[in-house]
Amino acid sequence: MNAEASGSRLDGLKWVGVALLVALGVASNIYFANESLLYRVIGLLGLALVAGFIALQTAHGKALWSMVRESRTEIRKVVWPTRQEAVQTTMIVVAFVVVVALLLWGLDSLLGWLVSLIIG
Repeated sequence: MNAEASGSRLDGLKWVGVALLVALGVASNIYFANESLLYRVIGLLGLALVAGFIALQTAHGKALWSMVRESRTEIRKVVWPTRQEAVQTTMIVVAFVVVVALLLWGLDSLLGWLVSLIIG
């Protein structure tokens, strides 16, 4: 139990470090606004890599990395539709939308006509 408690304390410190690195990146980007964009982007990418590495060392970071790996595995299992299936499905959706739009237009016209008869 003490190991879990100290791990969470260290995780908190790691997240504070990540937040400080992000703040440093924002402040340095503002401070060095007159410098070349290339150098500022390289510096920000370096800080982002260090902050990401530190974040991945926490419990939440490890869980996130595990989820990313599992998601990639699941994406490989997906059976993607062929071009013909995609086109046919799209045409069915478009046809359905047009039919519903015409029905709503007709209903709106009918109700508008009825209201204008009642109001006079």
